[in-house]
Amino acid sequence: MALIEIRDCSKVYDLGEVKVEALKNANLIIEKGEFIALIGPSGSGKSTLMNTLGCLDRPSSGSYVLAGEEVAGMAAAQRARIRNQRIGFVFQNFNLLSRTTALENVELPLLYSTGMSSSERHRRAVEKLQLVGLGNRLDHHPSQLSGGQQQRVAIARALVNEPAILMGDEPTGNLDSKTSREIIALFKDLNEKNGITVILVTHDLNVAKNAKRIIVLRDGGIVTDTSDFLEAAKVLQAGLME
Repeated sequence: MALIEIRDCSKVYDLGEVKVEALKNANLIIEKGEFIALIGPSGSGKSTLMNTLGCLDRPSSGSYVLAGEEVAGMAAAQRARIRNQRIGFVFQNFNLLSRTTALENVELPLLYSTGMSSSERHRRAVEKLQLVGLGNRLDHHPSQLSGGQQQRVAIARALVNEPAILMGDEPTGNLDSKTSREIIALFKDLNEKNGITVILVTHDLNVAKNAKRIIVLRDGGIVTDTSDFLEAAKVLQAGLME
């Protein structure tokens, strides 16, 4: 059974007099342990696809089966439960709480887990910070950390519920090239050594080339799904020139 399977998924935003079809009849199967990059120009539908896959939004039509469970028709509260159990998110802007330590930031998602003791929350948060190489920065606040270190805290926070899927929305967008390479190396490590399924939205081909599979979107549709980086780059560039 595939980890993710979407069939004929579309997303239409009703803006009053105008309806925008942000995702058009998308079909996609993702197996456990894959490392996937979603690429495409602005407005191509890649963020809409990620929001759908991440249960942040639901499709206007079509089917989305996640780990054997149909989620397309779920209410917001049900989708929130699925997100908490199965998916971790990393965003471009880190989204850390400035007045709390790295440890407290990572513990935060566990506060919504009923029945978990404070000692277990502490243990898990320390473990994930050590996993991303920040075991010596537990008590540091975001202002005391570099951009790359802040993103590592954000990754630890995304991992603390031990999700099967790690999603990144332009996770290197605010980082310099050297730090970007370090963060992508961390994603690769988590994928290869821990078996976590990684799905990244990126505009950066230098990031996308690290994925094992690249999906190119244009005008709301999937136009290429390939493991050949050069093919994906060629399709992307051709679309930009049209």
